[in-house]
Amino acid sequence: MLERIKKIFNRHINLKEVNYKTMQNMQKQKNAILIDVRSKQEYEEGHLIGAIWVSLYDLSEEILKVVPDKKAIIIVYCTSGMRSKQAQELLEQMGYEEVYNLKGGLNNI
Repeated sequence: MLERIKKIFNRHINLKEVNYKTMQNMQKQKNAILIDVRSKQEYEEGHLIGAIWVSLYDLSEEILKVVPDKKAIIIVYCTSGMRSKQAQELLEQMGYEEVYNLKGGLNNI
């Protein structure tokens, strides 16, 4: 039980989050890849410039086609930051090393 609590606690401590301004700088200076993990309809209704759409629910199957380099800098976002946190954790479990979550998602811009 204690190990499970430690794992959950450490996962939240290690979560890398960036604000909108930092995200823009990372895109310009480090060629970060921006991934929108919302639904296709949400993406089509409006998304951040330069964002690639990969639904959270298809992420594990599609990410290698979109970002084959596991050392690439990736920033994930959604509306509130909840789905993108899940995406971030999934990508890290898959071996991606530099995955960041847009803190608060689009609601925080």
